[in-house]
Amino acid sequence: MNPLTPNRFVDVLVLVVAAVEGVLTVVSTESPVTFVPFVPVVVAVLALVARDRWPVPVFLATLPAVVFPGAILPAIVALYAVSSRYRDRWLLAGCGLLAAAGFVFPTADLAPSDWDSYVLLGVIYFTMTALAPILLGRFLHAQRELALRLEEVEQAREHERRLDAEAVLAAERNQLAREMHDVVSHQVSLIAVQAGALKVSTTDPGARQAAENVRQLSVTTLDELRHMVNLLRASGTPATELTPQPTLTDLDRLIGNSAIDARLVGTAPDGLEPPVQRAIYRTIQEALTNVRKHAPGASATIEFGHDDTDLTVTVTNTPPTRPHLALPSARHGLVGLRERAALLHGQLHTGLTADGGFRLCLRLPLTTAGAAR
Repeated sequence: MNPLTPNRFVDVLVLVVAAVEGVLTVVSTESPVTFVPFVPVVVAVLALVARDRWPVPVFLATLPAVVFPGAILPAIVALYAVSSRYRDRWLLAGCGLLAAAGFVFPTADLAPSDWDSYVLLGVIYFTMTALAPILLGRFLHAQRELALRLEEVEQAREHERRLDAEAVLAAERNQLAREMHDVVSHQVSLIAVQAGALKVSTTDPGARQAAENVRQLSVTTLDELRHMVNLLRASGTPATELTPQPTLTDLDRLIGNSAIDARLVGTAPDGLEPPVQRAIYRTIQEALTNVRKHAPGASATIEFGHDDTDLTVTVTNTPPTRPHLALPSARHGLVGLRERAALLHGQLHTGLTADGGFRLCLRLPLTTAGAAR
């Protein structure tokens, strides 16, 4: 047999103490001991078994034992059960008054001359006796509710911590997707364009086949990259930048390796903040990538300009002179550039030129750029 649990042990102990108190009360009376006085005591003690399920009926069942023979412990236990279950003040006040009246009733046969002292003290004593289990029950009930509220608060905090962690992961995925698109697609598309140009210019069948294989592999890689970016990309705020990050000192190398007839006009102001330099670099990189994809044979002009309030970077390309290759696109390049510009309180404008070319213009406020005056 399994040992008694703490709660079950307390229940058994309460029943035993209540039964002992009832027996001692009956035995201590001056009237002859018969079976009759034990009936209300037995009913009151047995009723305590169901006090957690029906506290009010159990309390009412213990009142006869209070009146006769005067066993008050079952009523106190039942009153505690009522106060632990219910919050209705009128119900608790009514039960308390019934218990106090039951406690006082045995003193009602005293002589009227005794009401000035003994009975009044008894009324106060028994009222406090009835009030004690009510207060104890309310206290423990409030303690349980407070424990539940603290548990809910802890669960809410844990949920908030999970949401914060998910937000950080989403921002990291967004940043990683943007960097993958800006860096990898730029290099792979350059490989595909150069392989296509080699296929057209060479007369060696072996070299032409190898160039076609390289181009096909590049196209496949770009397509897989597009799927990876779609999986990684998530809405969020800018996360910590990945390292190493490019700066404007890397522009010459970017333009030289772009396989495009591109020229740089003007210079950027000194003292630009690193996020601004990265935004300008990625804008030019994406613009040159789009020129290779959609305007083969075109030339490009990269122009820096600034006034007292704004810094502008404009990339303009001429119309294409050759048919462009069907390279897959995730369509996230311009979206990412607009996000970068918006984070720096700037704007990105794109559109066709009058001669059929394309222009991309990044405008950033100098107060955000942090340029040295």
